[in-house]
Amino acid sequence: MRFRRGLANTIIYIVLIILSFVWLVPIIWLILQSFRAPVYRYSIDGAGNMTIGAVNLGLTPIVPANGVWSWLGYFIPQKWSLDNYYLLFKDTTQYNYLKNFSNTFIVAIFTCIFSTIIVLLTAYAFSRINFKARKPLMKFLMILGMFPGFMAMIAIYFILKGIGLLPSTSCDFKPVSNYLIALILVNTSGAAMGYYVSKGFFDTISYSIDEAAMIDGANKAQIFWHITLPLAKPIVIYQALTAFMGPWGDYIFSSTITRTNKDAWSIAQVLYSMIAGLGDMALYFTRYAAGAVLLSIPIVILFIWLQKYYVTGVTGGAVKG
Repeated sequence: MRFRRGLANTIIYIVLIILSFVWLVPIIWLILQSFRAPVYRYSIDGAGNMTIGAVNLGLTPIVPANGVWSWLGYFIPQKWSLDNYYLLFKDTTQYNYLKNFSNTFIVAIFTCIFSTIIVLLTAYAFSRINFKARKPLMKFLMILGMFPGFMAMIAIYFILKGIGLLPSTSCDFKPVSNYLIALILVNTSGAAMGYYVSKGFFDTISYSIDEAAMIDGANKAQIFWHITLPLAKPIVIYQALTAFMGPWGDYIFSSTITRTNKDAWSIAQVLYSMIAGLGDMALYFTRYAAGAVLLSIPIVILFIWLQKYYVTGVTGGAVKG
């Protein structure tokens, strides 16, 4: 029996080590590439003068011997540099990383606030208020939430155009704020369909606390804001994190709504265009790696800081519901 248990544990550990290796190596590789000296494309005119295919920002260009960029044959950078991070913010000829980063941050913050409030209010209503259409409405929202959001992309685009947030013609100019408001609405509008985890957590809070508060004269709103919500700190943080992560890495809805307006792009659009379409793999791959690293830092910090609340919210919300 002891041998079987030891063999089973050994197999499990081997599988976990392999999975960790598969998961960590691409991340480590991407971080290393962000510190690799960037490659610049160049051309030589008839007089033998070299022209670097990037803005002169006071950096020493690193060019291949034959002028042609090739795929890497090594894992660890041969020449280390911080130029990629410098170029992200300094070189704005093709991309304005800082502006697009701020766009993504604004959308993520407001979506996080509005979505969290909507989900918690919906979950509290389903958990504490026993109205007639409660169960049918819960089932309807759960089934509706199973359909992927991108099925409605075209309809959403024309609705936003109809209410004046998006341009109706190619000559119609709309400020960047319109696109950001549109993205916040899109990311917030379906938030109530994610009520079930929060409802499960609210179900674990004893209803006798609500009854005691009602005896003292508190109404439902006062009970929610002053009693239930302070006791539900883990689920609030869980909902806030998940609501923040959605628009932070969103590409599909952002590209559909902003289209070719680069000033309103999200970070995901910028990173994708660096290595496909508008971008140039030779010039932008290491810069893409640096941008991806910077994009992941806020999420990593939030998860490390709020991990214990996140885990408690997930496990607590899975108990009932």
